[in-house]
Amino acid sequence: MTTSHPTYSLQNPFPWYDALRAQSPVTRDPQSGMWMVFGYDDVQRTLSDWKAFSSQRGRPRGEDAQNALSASLISTDPPRHRQLRSLVEQAFTPRQVRALEPRIAELVDDLLSAVQGTGRMDFIRDFAYPLPVIVIAEILGIPASDRGDFKRWSDAVVTGDPSGSREMGAYFARLIEQRRAEPGDDLISGLIAAQLDGEHLDTQELLGFCILLLVAGNETTTNLLANTLLCWQDAPDAYDRVRADRALLPGTIEEALRFRSPVQSMFRVAAQDVDLGGQLIPEGSPVLAWIGAANRDPAQFPDADTFDPARTPNRHLAFGNGIHFCLGAPLARLEASVALGAVLDRLPNLRVADTPLEPIPSQIVYGVKSLPVTFG
Repeated sequence: MTTSHPTYSLQNPFPWYDALRAQSPVTRDPQSGMWMVFGYDDVQRTLSDWKAFSSQRGRPRGEDAQNALSASLISTDPPRHRQLRSLVEQAFTPRQVRALEPRIAELVDDLLSAVQGTGRMDFIRDFAYPLPVIVIAEILGIPASDRGDFKRWSDAVVTGDPSGSREMGAYFARLIEQRRAEPGDDLISGLIAAQLDGEHLDTQELLGFCILLLVAGNETTTNLLANTLLCWQDAPDAYDRVRADRALLPGTIEEALRFRSPVQSMFRVAAQDVDLGGQLIPEGSPVLAWIGAANRDPAQFPDADTFDPARTPNRHLAFGNGIHFCLGAPLARLEASVALGAVLDRLPNLRVADTPLEPIPSQIVYGVKSLPVTFG
């Protein structure tokens, strides 16, 4: 993207957000033709006003993972969206999510026990990645022996790599056929058996569910955990405060969601001519809502560039807004609470190693590829 503003950086997009939000809060990028939205109120509207901003229009259909996502919750509008969401919500009721806490605690204990005596680890490889992958894989009913490829596949979807996406789609297509023949006590079997108005989900919709749940269920939580450590590195006083007072942990998680949002942007298409921020966006135009910019908007968040675990209120948009509010938000918050609580208990004097960090090559998902840390 070429503008006269500060250069966009995957590692630190926030100065670029600040400049655009102040000078051109709703603007059309001449290179891509994309309308970009930076201010909190405008981003919130873009995410929640589905009659004006469609999640469904312009989405491709096909057999690979990227196209299967076009048949999933994230890429549909009402009334189909309501029907699909009501199906999968049955697996993520507050009671069912709470019931996962002992298993999450067991996994956290296993992962930390493997590294606790070493004084160092790659926080992502050894902890923040495997934890949410195992949790979502167990919910879906995926064999433990098949988890090895998940990181590569979900990275492929996030970065737009077609070969990994095709592999992932083919894997889930085989798994769906296996569950059709031999149902189990898992979410995939439940979705196969479920009916909407007397009709079963087709293979493409089932694929979309599987891929969305796996990618969203691991990428976002992995980056929430790692980004919280980066927030603590930036604000060591906040780390000391939460170590001394665990009542600040829920607020720490919400502030990390705001300050280093795991999802930085969401795509929509204008479903009609829309006046947004004084700009007329023509029907059919692609629109990118910059969640990461909205969550640093000083009009909504006083001292927006300060990491404050006691921030109240904290109406961040990290999980979206409106009908597309993230279905897995309660699970992500639970995993983060259990995981970070254990990290604070068991890894004293936690420090991010002094080494260059490589950002994930995506304008959607925000995080780093690896995060070496020392402790003890």
